Amino acid sequence: MLRLLQTIREILGRWWSEFTLQTKLMAAATLAVSLFMSGLTFWAVNTIQQDARLNDTRFGRDLGLLLAANVSPLLAEDNLTEVARFSSRFFSSTSSVRYLMYADVDGKIFFGIPYSEPQVNNSLIIERRIQLPENYAKDAERPMVRQHSTPDGEVTDVFVPLNQDGKYLGVLAIGINPNATVVASSNLTRDVTIAVFISIWAMVILGAVFNALTITKPIKELSLGVKNIATGNFKQRIDLPLGGELGELIGSFNEMAERLERYEEQNIEEMTAEKAKLDTLVSTIADGAILLDTNLSLLLVNPAARRLFGWENRDVIGKNVLHLFPPELTVTLTEPLYQFAVGDAVESLDAHFQSNFQIQTITHENHSSQGEFRVTLTHPSPRTVRILLTQVFDQYRENVKGIAMTVQDITREVELNEAKSQFISNVSHELRTPLFNIKSFIETLTEFGEDLTDNERREFLETANHETDRLTRLVNDVLDLSRLESSRIYHFDAVDLSQLIEQVLRTYQLNAKDKNIELSQEIEPNLSSVLGHYDLLLQVMTNLVGNSLKFTEPGGRIVIRAYKVKTHPDYPKKTPQVRVEVSDTGIGIDLEDQQAIFDRFFRVENRVHTLEGTGLGLSIVKNIIEEKHHSKVYLISEVGVGTTFWFELDVYQEPVNH
Repeated sequence: MLRLLQTIREILGRWWSEFTLQTKLMAAATLAVSLFMSGLTFWAVNTIQQDARLNDTRFGRDLGLLLAANVSPLLAEDNLTEVARFSSRFFSSTSSVRYLMYADVDGKIFFGIPYSEPQVNNSLIIERRIQLPENYAKDAERPMVRQHSTPDGEVTDVFVPLNQDGKYLGVLAIGINPNATVVASSNLTRDVTIAVFISIWAMVILGAVFNALTITKPIKELSLGVKNIATGNFKQRIDLPLGGELGELIGSFNEMAERLERYEEQNIEEMTAEKAKLDTLVSTIADGAILLDTNLSLLLVNPAARRLFGWENRDVIGKNVLHLFPPELTVTLTEPLYQFAVGDAVESLDAHFQSNFQIQTITHENHSSQGEFRVTLTHPSPRTVRILLTQVFDQYRENVKGIAMTVQDITREVELNEAKSQFISNVSHELRTPLFNIKSFIETLTEFGEDLTDNERREFLETANHETDRLTRLVNDVLDLSRLESSRIYHFDAVDLSQLIEQVLRTYQLNAKDKNIELSQEIEPNLSSVLGHYDLLLQVMTNLVGNSLKFTEPGGRIVIRAYKVKTHPDYPKKTPQVRVEVSDTGIGIDLEDQQAIFDRFFRVENRVHTLEGTGLGLSIVKNIIEEKHHSKVYLISEVGVGTTFWFELDVYQEPVNH
């Protein structure tokens, strides 16, 4: 039973909790008003009933006194017949009297209306006696009145003592019916009040149900829908068959949700497109891109960064970057990264780091910071990288959300800078030497010219002229190399190697004869033209032949060969090629010098003590063949035997006209 009551209480509690505050307040107000009105009505009914009882009491008392005054003399004379006749007429004349009973001094009823005691002439006599109230007084001057309830309604009992000449004769009991009109009115009032009370609560319950079905439920659906919209669920719809203002509100809500869904789809498409562009950009840029959270865990790594650090086949997303970096980078970036992650970037780049590592700190007006680090790595391969750290803030630029790292491989840049510095140093040195010699001989001629012989003056002038030629060659070679390394675009066309080699032979034939060196050519008959730039290839051949003349002893031989390369049947080349060779019987090049022979200002004269040459000729050759003609220069040499340089060029093919 208790469990059933608890279940009912829980059900009522859930049912009550589903109502809105306004509905609960309306229910409470209705209950208060209905209770007040019902109490007021019952109070009025009770007052009416009290007045009716009072009237009945007065009426019964007066009626009893009147009747007692008329029957007392008759009873004193023992004229019961007249008493009966008078009482019957009296009883039949009014409807307010329910009964009349006469009892003697012993309480035995000897006459009563509507019942009387018939005399039974047998051995069994049934006596009826009246039960008088305890507080009944025989000698009372006023009748005793009381009310009692019966199945037929409430009755007012009036007990009137019958006295005649001071003698107590018995008691007259009269039952007075309540006022029918008053009873009917009070009963009607009571029934109406109960009916009104029940109607009010029936209306309240029906109103609550109506409210739950037509107002509360839609409002709850709307509230749930708004919450779902707030969480980003724009597919939320409300399907309730309602009209009026609620129907319009639900329709407006569904329209709003539909527009938001379309707007979200459009934004998602745009964001997807932008993300695809960004992913493509990040994945294709040459620099490495890394994104970290504030715990230094990897969120994004592009392919360039994976290649730089050897992460191609590793799952590194979500791992701490300091556990993945090469040791040199970990040592350099540990403290700055932690400082960047907590938003104290500028202070992290203290004097110790700035003095030991090449660091630049950039602070912007929006409080973001960038740090630049340059570190030389040894793993997975020797290289120099530049690391740029940038803090990533939230939309309000108040809190650090992560760190963006840009990784640039500047190995080539460092090498070029070192080469540039070395080149400038070498050029300065190479220019200084002939200039010093020219200045020295000119000063000597100026100061001591009169003391010198004609032969000495001529020798001094020839030496100055020779140094001037050397200086001119050096300047021309530097200009040629600078021009070749510029972004100038050369137009390639068909080049006849026979004509080009013939021009080179004519240029150096006299020099070869002066040094007693045989200069010849071996060109394949009907050799095809090659694709190239005539002037650049002429400069290549001039530098190679000039080099051979410089390092070939008298009686030696220099041969220029050109022939079509025969391809292996198993490895055919896409484009036929022609090989060009320059062979000599000179001093040769030591194996340890062959790796550096094409470097700028490297001269074999450092080994053989020659004075000619600038050390730039073979650098120019390498640049023209490899950078401009996209081929490669090879050499084979043996000290004391000779040297052969060769390279290959594509055969010129006529363009196809469509």
